[in-house]
Amino acid sequence: MNEHTSRPEWAPHERADEFATAYVKGSEIAPKASPRFVKRKERSVAEYVEGVRNNDRTILAQAITLVESNAAKHMEMAQQILNELLPYVGKSIRIGITGVPGAGKSTFIEAFGQFLCERGHRVAVLAVDPSSSITGGSILGDKTRMENLARHPRAFIRPSPSGGTLGGVHRKTRETMLLCEAAGYDVILVETVGVGQSEFVVRGMVDFFMLLALTGAGDELQGMKKGIMELVDAVVINKADGDNKPKALAAKEEYNQFLHYLRPATPGWETKAYTCSALYGEGVEDIWRVVETFVAVTKQSGVFDTRRRHQLKDWVYAMIKDYLETSFFANPRVKEKLPIIENLVMSGTKAVTQAVQELIAAYESRE
Repeated sequence: MNEHTSRPEWAPHERADEFATAYVKGSEIAPKASPRFVKRKERSVAEYVEGVRNNDRTILAQAITLVESNAAKHMEMAQQILNELLPYVGKSIRIGITGVPGAGKSTFIEAFGQFLCERGHRVAVLAVDPSSSITGGSILGDKTRMENLARHPRAFIRPSPSGGTLGGVHRKTRETMLLCEAAGYDVILVETVGVGQSEFVVRGMVDFFMLLALTGAGDELQGMKKGIMELVDAVVINKADGDNKPKALAAKEEYNQFLHYLRPATPGWETKAYTCSALYGEGVEDIWRVVETFVAVTKQSGVFDTRRRHQLKDWVYAMIKDYLETSFFANPRVKEKLPIIENLVMSGTKAVTQAVQELIAAYESRE
């Protein structure tokens, strides 16, 4: 074929071997494999371990993807990787951050994370979002909420696992945290995005837990569950700047009066309220100083290590419950009987206790 007469004007005359399509006589377009779409070679456990330890961000992200996968093959490999990395985990400070809508969590996390990175720390930002299984949403999916922090070479931002049960999200976030620690990230920020139960989940995986709040503490406290307030080690009133600063200081006093009568979340530590302006970076260093003091006090008293050990034990039980629940509802006999028994219960013709006993009997049946 004469290239100069047959090749169309739009086809490049140079580097044709890298062009995605080839022009063939008879106006036929024959697809040609592009080097960019060559299937990536599967890595070994040793390669993943070495890559994570060397903080290869690409390999770290791929290892996290294995952890998040529900495929049996991926889960098995992920557990092998985690077992190899166990000697290198547990050396970070784990900080949970929750807050009411509009409290400026994203702005605060970005300002806090950048401050820590500039201080020489390496920061990983993770998210727990049990609501994603309902809404289908994905928090931090495109990282646009924290553009500056996402670009920082000492920071790593990971989206929340989308879908799955709360227990599943719990496991994936914990194991992702371990991978980040093995990669050398010494401050892990875990953001809660869902509502209600997610705060309890995050409390069970972090050392220090803070609540971001707004001014108008009286109104906020009325709508805030006492149980959530008893989980946190600090209340941070954000947006304390400009005309809002006097209101923020007044809110701080109101919170402190309220917190004084609550049982502290951590033995030997008094939960207090603080103010900051994440937008202008004011008070961010003070919040970090509070965290450092907390770590020093709790390590000296032994509470820090005791909490870590109890969290590991609680994780064992949480995973057992998650496994049993998944196994129960995936059982073919249960799946067959469940809709029928549901209808009988809702119509009032079968007692709930009897219905549960029948389902359990179906699950335990060896036939």
